Amino acid sequence: MLIVSNVPEIHEAASKIKDQTSNIEVISLVMDLGQQTSARELYEYAHEHDIEVEVLVNNAGVYHDRDILDDSEGFTSLIMNLHMYTPAMLCYLFGQDMRERRKGYILNVCSVTSKMAAQRLGTYGGTKAFLCHFTRALHIELRKYGVHVTDVSPGAVDTGLYSIAPFMTKIGKCLGIIVSPQTLVRRGLRALFHGRAKITVPTVFWEVLSFLILLIPTCILRLIRKLGWF
Repeated sequence: MLIVSNVPEIHEAASKIKDQTSNIEVISLVMDLGQQTSARELYEYAHEHDIEVEVLVNNAGVYHDRDILDDSEGFTSLIMNLHMYTPAMLCYLFGQDMRERRKGYILNVCSVTSKMAAQRLGTYGGTKAFLCHFTRALHIELRKYGVHVTDVSPGAVDTGLYSIAPFMTKIGKCLGIIVSPQTLVRRGLRALFHGRAKITVPTVFWEVLSFLILLIPTCILRLIRKLGWF
């Protein structure tokens, strides 16, 4: 198992995995996946160390809700690389090996915001929309080669990524609006190994919400903006 992150805490995570699983070798690598050279460097690292990637999970990303032009140029480049360029190129590079072996699994972590073309979510939702569409196409293209590709689109996940008060997080989890990381991983992997094209987690609430948002006219969104509600 090869796990990659841009923070050194990834080594601690690797140690925990090793403690829990005695028969799995875990290699941790500190790498910034937000660069356009990252996918190629990671692919070459795996080949140089004879690591055969049978299951590829693209989960690196950043979140925010902010006006597009209020972001720095550096952050805009980062979010586009993390959500589009790097995962697409990792799928391209490792996907060719999987196609040749006629076996493999790719799980791309997308987002329910891919359907929410609204203010303050333009960059985040837009990049996730690319990843959703890319994943669906790849799912269809690689199916006949024995390679399964799945889009898992979570709503809110209790990871500390969002600025939500603890009591609101508890309420959200009780209502099934917010899920734990363990629940997301379990459902995502189950969908992947069952060959599903896409799964939304939690399913009902976010599927309904994303559908309703699509029905909101642009004039109403402009009014919400004018009133300063969002």
